[in-house]
Amino acid sequence: MAKTNINKVMFDETSMNVSKEVGLVFSIANTLRGTYKSDKYKDVIIPMIIIRRIECALASTKDKVEELLKKNPNTPGRILERATGYKFYNTSKYTLKELLNDSQNIATNFIFYIESFSPNIQEIIRSLDFEKEILKMDKNNRLLGVVKKFSELDLDPKTIDGIKMGYMFEEIIQRFSENAEAGDHYTPREVIRLLVNIILAEGCDDLFNEGKLTTVLDMACGTGGMLSTTYDFVKRMNPDADVRLFGQEINPESYAICLADMLIKGQNAENIRFQDTMKKDCFDGQSMRIVIANPPFGTPWGGKDAADGVEKAVKDEHKQKDSRFPAGLPGTGDMQLLFMQHAIHKMDEDFGRAAIITNGSPLFSGNTTSGESQIRRYMLENDLIEAIVALPTDLFYNTNIGIYAFILSKNKRPERKGKVQLINAVDFWKPLKKSLGKKRKEISRDDMKRITEIYASFEPGPNCKIFSNEEFKYKEYAVYQPLQRTGSISNENIERLRKSPFFTANSHIFNEADFKELSEINPRPAAEEKKFKKYQKGLEFIEMVIKILTENASDKEYKNFADFEKLLKILLKDVEGMTSSRLDNIAMGLSVMDKTAVIQKDSKGNILYDPTTKDTEIIKLTLDVEEYFKTEVYPHVPDAHYVYEYDENKKASASNREKLGAEFPFTRFFYEYKEPEKADELLLQFMELEKSLTAKVAKL
Repeated sequence: MAKTNINKVMFDETSMNVSKEVGLVFSIANTLRGTYKSDKYKDVIIPMIIIRRIECALASTKDKVEELLKKNPNTPGRILERATGYKFYNTSKYTLKELLNDSQNIATNFIFYIESFSPNIQEIIRSLDFEKEILKMDKNNRLLGVVKKFSELDLDPKTIDGIKMGYMFEEIIQRFSENAEAGDHYTPREVIRLLVNIILAEGCDDLFNEGKLTTVLDMACGTGGMLSTTYDFVKRMNPDADVRLFGQEINPESYAICLADMLIKGQNAENIRFQDTMKKDCFDGQSMRIVIANPPFGTPWGGKDAADGVEKAVKDEHKQKDSRFPAGLPGTGDMQLLFMQHAIHKMDEDFGRAAIITNGSPLFSGNTTSGESQIRRYMLENDLIEAIVALPTDLFYNTNIGIYAFILSKNKRPERKGKVQLINAVDFWKPLKKSLGKKRKEISRDDMKRITEIYASFEPGPNCKIFSNEEFKYKEYAVYQPLQRTGSISNENIERLRKSPFFTANSHIFNEADFKELSEINPRPAAEEKKFKKYQKGLEFIEMVIKILTENASDKEYKNFADFEKLLKILLKDVEGMTSSRLDNIAMGLSVMDKTAVIQKDSKGNILYDPTTKDTEIIKLTLDVEEYFKTEVYPHVPDAHYVYEYDENKKASASNREKLGAEFPFTRFFYEYKEPEKADELLLQFMELEKSLTAKVAKL
């Protein structure tokens, strides 16, 4: 059983003023104008930052490597790695500064310099197709200036650590990505720090053990900000911890930056993969102590807008015995709940903890039997959700929508078991002095501390509500009213019947659009010909029914629906293709609901109910169903009849599915009624405003 361990809230103490470095980078970017369009500056800037960062890391050991190579040109890579203190090296004499001494051959020498890096660094630069950009800059007289300016940029890990480098990348990438896809949101560093603080606030006693192996996964890792921050915070808690970072990313620039940063941290390059998480779990069989991620919002996994191969991969995975997606598949337009299930699948069975950022959709989208609802139900029934935190709007660079953080755990402390904590932190922010894209707010240190303490204290308050898991689960009941209809073969009713889905579409008798399309095909394949002939018969059926009804049109009304059906049965008995279900649909189309009509009953005296009156009621499992109907339904519909339309003794199917779902109506729990201003006061304000405007117009 996990113990509670509320750690001191941690922050990044390093100075985070990166304006000088970022300003220099963008002054370099501006020199590319003319040769490059602004949205292509990153094709040069990102690789150059990586090369300079790696070069600065290797600077202090360059002489040592040259000595080793002078003694033995074939010195093994592992010996060179020991000399550099990193899992990479460069075997050439060149640096960016040295390249300037031979300006005539700078392009050739620069390519040679890159090819002299260890294979893992070469792979990063090759993935960005940078050699092409070197030749392009050289042809357009831009290369010398770019190399010179980058050679003057200090990116040494000893002076600019991973956190500060993360801030640089954060600002540079957001400027290059102001027109990014709607689902691509670079996570602000203060949001990452908040999530890491919450994850480490409890259930992490084991991380203090000497030499403790801690695995951390971000399956949508971007430039690695979440991995870096988690790494730094865990190492501060326990300098002896063995922290191993794992990540997957599909954006090549972000992947390259992340991999370079991980190599500088001494991480295994094999644990950072350029791969779509929806297509493949690159770390199958490896459980994770901590999972932290900001998956894309509203990105489709199926349909025409999905990436190639994703839909097939997800559906194939779902069918497997030990699937990453055991709870079901959400709608194809949004993969957030697939990432959520992937996180759960990767969490260590005994101690796994996770923080996943989402928009509002995973909280409540989908109907009762939808994949979204069933995934939420799965998480509740397996007691995986510790907390859901509502964060302020305007926190992210490319979106100003509301953001939530799911805190998941497989090692809940005893007080949390069977419960979910909702934290409303939408007002915990301070304004930025200057907006960055759509980012106008940030979470201050004090706010971060307050949110973390609210989470860890686990006590109800103005910004914290605690509920049992059952509070979020519900059943959907069908509600009907007695069958009371007045029928008439009036011309008005006949015209309505002609367009009624009860008469055509619901019975699959005829589809005008399909019929017209099939009529234009000649010759028709066998399947289409069969369908066409069916529609021909359907059209004949419709025309015959309408003809007979028109010949017998009358304004006489039948208050007893059974008598009306008998009349129609006599009139239409000779129509080819007539069935009892079709006759029922015709009778429904020629009648209207009427509370003064006779209530219909079956042969045993049981009341029959009108299928057209079907409504649904969503009732939480914590409520008594009969009491709910007494207070919420019967006062409005006294003769309502409710039924739970699921038979557990029958095989589950599309028509027999358990109507048990789950949702998190977050805002409802924190809603506070505010009495509107009185009409007299509003009128007075309006008159004062009108008077003021009149005076200003008169002055003009």
